[in-house]
Amino acid sequence: MARYAALLRGVNVGTARLAMTDLRRIVEDLGHEDVKTYLQSGNVVFTSPPTKDDILAEGIARKLADELGLRVPVLVRRGGELAAVADASPYAKKQDDQTRVLVAFLSAKPTAARVRDLTVPAGENIEYEVIGREIHLHFPDGGYGRTKFTNAYLEKKLGVVATTRNWKSVLALRDLTAD
Repeated sequence: MARYAALLRGVNVGTARLAMTDLRRIVEDLGHEDVKTYLQSGNVVFTSPPTKDDILAEGIARKLADELGLRVPVLVRRGGELAAVADASPYAKKQDDQTRVLVAFLSAKPTAARVRDLTVPAGENIEYEVIGREIHLHFPDGGYGRTKFTNAYLEKKLGVVATTRNWKSVLALRDLTAD
């Protein structure tokens, strides 16, 4: 058995409303065990036999659409992957304010050409590093709330789905999925 985290994009921050009790039930109905949600923003951890991330993500996304009419992207990471993401952060140790360090999780590794063409919007002070299927972000002058370097921006520039979590959430999800 393996521990996973499913990250839903755009849940409870706009028009896509989802009760965490419904999310837990849907994940349990798919046969996953030890299901827990974290916060109200579409983070769910669970135990399941080793399976490809995209197959787990598609199953959750399909069930959300079929049962609740909710169509949102779902990204899945294994516990070990989340631990590696936390260990790889180039910014966590140099920034005490966890709201200024974030990780954008991507549905696939972007092409090298797209990564080369990725730029910070004019007038913004953001540091970033693309490592595999994640973008490590640092906002030295403030948090994520006012940036144009959003999930939509990243998706347009990189051609993949993105969902972003703050550092506190990344660490909590790492801990909840630890074996």
